[in-house]
Amino acid sequence: MSDDLPTGLAPREALEMLDSHPQAILVDIRSSMEFLFVGHPKGAVHVPWIDEPDWVVNPDFVTEIRKLVLGGAVCDQRQGCAPIILICRSGKRSLEAGRALIHEGFKSVFHVDEGFEGELDEHHHRSTIGGWRFHGLPWEQC
Repeated sequence: MSDDLPTGLAPREALEMLDSHPQAILVDIRSSMEFLFVGHPKGAVHVPWIDEPDWVVNPDFVTEIRKLVLGGAVCDQRQGCAPIILICRSGKRSLEAGRALIHEGFKSVFHVDEGFEGELDEHHHRSTIGGWRFHGLPWEQC
C-alpha cells in the first residue's frame, strides 16, 4: 500500500476479503440518494463522504469511521485494525476518502477501484463495463 493511497481492489477481491476477514468493514461512501435509490452492496455500512444538501466533504467522516472500528477497540497488536473497504460509484471518491483516512492514521484501508456502478460506457450508461453490480455481486435496493 502506498503511504497515502488506499489499496485498490477489484469488486470480487473486495467480496473475497469480506468473506475471509469477518472483521472487515465495507463502507459505502456515496450520497444518501445514491445509497438508497441506486442500490448498495449487501451488508455495506453507509457513511457519506460528500452528501446533500450542500455537497461538501462530510466534516465528521473520519470520526464516523473511527466509531465503526470502535475507536480502535477492534484492533490487535498482531493484525492491526479491521480492514476498511470503501466503495463509491466509480472508485474516485473512495480513493480520496481513503487518502483522508490514511492521513488520519488508519493503516488497513482499501477501496473498490471499479466502484458500485463502474465508469460510463459510450452511451453514458453505468453498470455495463464494470463495478460491483456489473459483476453480479450481492446488492440490494430500497
